[in-house]
Amino acid sequence: MAELRLADVYGPGTFADQDFVSVPTDAHRILRLLAAQTPGFTKNNDVITKVRFKGDADPVISGPIESTPVAAALHAMVGILANEISTLRRPSDSNRRIVINTTHTALWLGSVAAVYLDHEPVVSLLRNKQRFDALVPDWQQQGLDPRLSPQVKLRATAIYPTKTPGQWYSLHGSLNPEPMLRNLGIDPFPESPMTTLSEAAAYIRNATTKLTSSEIEYANISSGHCGTICHTPASWASTTMGQALTKHPLIDVIPQPGHSTPLPPISFPPLDPTNALPLQGIKVLELARIIAAPVASSILASLGATVIKVNAPHLPDMSVLQLTLTVGKTTTCLDLRDPADLGQFHSLLKEADVFIQGFRPGALDKFGLSQDDVLSMAVKRNRGIVYVSENCFGPDGLYATRPGWQQMADCASGVAYVMGRGYNLPNEEPVLPSLPVSDMTCGLVCAVGAMMALRNRAKEGGSWIVRGSLVRVDTFLLEREVGLYSREVVEKCQERFMWGEMRGEQHVLELLRVTWEGWDRDRKMRDHLREDGEWWESWEESAVGGRKLSILRPVVRFEGDGVVQKEQPRWVTGSVPYGFWDKKNVAF
Repeated sequence: MAELRLADVYGPGTFADQDFVSVPTDAHRILRLLAAQTPGFTKNNDVITKVRFKGDADPVISGPIESTPVAAALHAMVGILANEISTLRRPSDSNRRIVINTTHTALWLGSVAAVYLDHEPVVSLLRNKQRFDALVPDWQQQGLDPRLSPQVKLRATAIYPTKTPGQWYSLHGSLNPEPMLRNLGIDPFPESPMTTLSEAAAYIRNATTKLTSSEIEYANISSGHCGTICHTPASWASTTMGQALTKHPLIDVIPQPGHSTPLPPISFPPLDPTNALPLQGIKVLELARIIAAPVASSILASLGATVIKVNAPHLPDMSVLQLTLTVGKTTTCLDLRDPADLGQFHSLLKEADVFIQGFRPGALDKFGLSQDDVLSMAVKRNRGIVYVSENCFGPDGLYATRPGWQQMADCASGVAYVMGRGYNLPNEEPVLPSLPVSDMTCGLVCAVGAMMALRNRAKEGGSWIVRGSLVRVDTFLLEREVGLYSREVVEKCQERFMWGEMRGEQHVLELLRVTWEGWDRDRKMRDHLREDGEWWESWEESAVGGRKLSILRPVVRFEGDGVVQKEQPRWVTGSVPYGFWDKKNVAF
């Protein structure tokens, strides 16, 4: 409904709603939009109409981005596909109704830190690194020089002004910022100790303001480090890479190349009567770090899939993610540089129905794990595979092989610029969304794609390719057809939750804590945050030191005659640390 959008309210290339509609109503609108834009997804109006959205009318996340209705619509697509697959396996499941609570969805967007450990919120534990490290295995120190201060490490991933007037740049330390800082002429170990985050930010800012944005960009690109110029939506759309990415639908599912050997349809395995979840019997192998790709496999696990998550023992990861993104999975460590470990990984791959990897194109080729390698393996075994590839900039184009994380996607696409304009920050300062929206939403996109591909494999045969991109998620959030909240809606949300300060130099976990604290100030939202509430599930003695662990349960719910609790999406096992199982004992 383009006529209801006001152009450039939040800067060039932005489209704000003229009239407000409730979040549940908007979620239904966006579900119809996504269904229309997604090749191979149902266009049956009866199916789409059966989805029920409920929840708060007003948004509960800060800023203009309509992240909640988009994520809720994608969760609805997960539910629709779950019903399709269940009907293939058990026709009586066709009458189930899908229910999505949009407020639950908003909390889910911050679920990586929506955790209780021994009844204490993790957002509180994270304030004291020593206490947190004593409770949760530390995966963030691999390869780090002990001289690197926590303050410099944290502020090495932030948005800074440059010598170019009005131009900001997003630096990203990639969990080990020393090489990136040195490459920009910044000493990672300054003579004057950095004792506060403000001091560390000022130290780095002093260096970035002496360099033009183009100088920083060239230094990062030429050396393979992360980082990006902060674009407006219009300036990103005008780039060669921006134009290349728009050629791909948000949910990008394609068949194996036409020249490849045809493979027969693969029916879903017989249902276990004790486990009626739609993906029961499906085997998923995950090779990824941080958030997006692990979110995809967590969703598949909640629908019954068996998931093995592999970490490289020498690569750091965010420690806090072990509390949520390993739920329902078997975790182990394999070093693909070691021939024996690589051989074991390939043995697991030969048994997998779905391979999910979160590395940029070309990064896994040397291990025989390129897309062509995996599709050739499927031909040899005469059984198709679903190859899910998630990265920052998409499958092709100028930046496809460039490393990147959520922060880079948000800044390159123009989302961070829009957030800063939404907060009326001075000098057009960009700021990240207050929750890891692009990461979480990209995980949802990959899960939807994987389910479509599994359905296609059962009906048509062959292998299928699913491609997810963090930047593509962000550009969808900025599309005219999606829209942005008006300034009045953003201000009303601010008044309700009294959000603390959100600035460009803050890390995503700091912004998430500000969001949690705002929710906790609101009586209604505070009830939703209680770990004994309806949206939470707990394990009294978890694998995290035997402590009680509580996390948000899956968003998708089913209603209808005969639907029982065991048929609701759920995780059979709780979260475990990375590498929890000895590799010798891991098999599908």
